[in-house]
Amino acid sequence: MGKGRLEAFSDGVLAIIITIMVLEMKVPHGTSLDSLRPLLPVFVSYILSFVYIGIYWNNHHHMLHAAKQVNGRILWANTHLLFWLSLVPFVTGWMGENNFASLPVALYGMVLLMAAIAYLFLSRSLVALAGKNSVLARAFERDWKGIISPIIYVAGIGLSFVYPWLGFAAYVVVAYIWFIPDKRIEKKLAADRANEGK
Repeated sequence: MGKGRLEAFSDGVLAIIITIMVLEMKVPHGTSLDSLRPLLPVFVSYILSFVYIGIYWNNHHHMLHAAKQVNGRILWANTHLLFWLSLVPFVTGWMGENNFASLPVALYGMVLLMAAIAYLFLSRSLVALAGKNSVLARAFERDWKGIISPIIYVAGIGLSFVYPWLGFAAYVVVAYIWFIPDKRIEKKLAADRANEGK
C-alpha cells in the first residue's frame, strides 16, 4: 500500500505532541524575572523534548522518503513508535515540575529508550519489505547511532537513581549524537541517482 497516509498521520501526531508540551508550560502570574525562575526546569525539559521530537520527525521523514511502500507490519511498527512518543509530554512535564528528581528522570529515559527500540523495529520492518539490496538496507548497514543510543539510555536511567543530573546529561548526549542530520539515506539515494544517470 502507499505510504502517504502513514506519513500524514505521523506528522499530525508529532505536531500534537509538540502542542501538548508547550501547553503544559503554565504562564506565571508575576511580571518580574523572579516569577520565571520556577519555570526554568520545565523549560529546560521542554527544550530537550522538543529537540527529540524534531530528531524523530527528521529521521522518520528521511526513512519514509526512501521507502517505496508500506504494509500492515509497518503500520503497526509506526503506531508503536507513536505510542512511546505520545508519552513524551507526560514525562517531560513530570520531570520539569519535580526539579529533575530521580524517578521522573529515570522514567523520562525509559520512554526515550522504548521510543528508540520502536524506531529500530520500524526501520527493520521497512528494510524487510524493501529488500536487502534497497537504499534503506544499505543505509542501515552500519547503524552505530542506533546501537550506542540504547546503551547510553540504559546508563542514564541507572545514573538517574544516583545523580539525576548525570542521567539527564546522558539523554542530552544522545540528542547531540542524533542532532547532526543522518546523511546515510541521502547519500545512498544520491548514489543510486548517479548510477541511473550513467
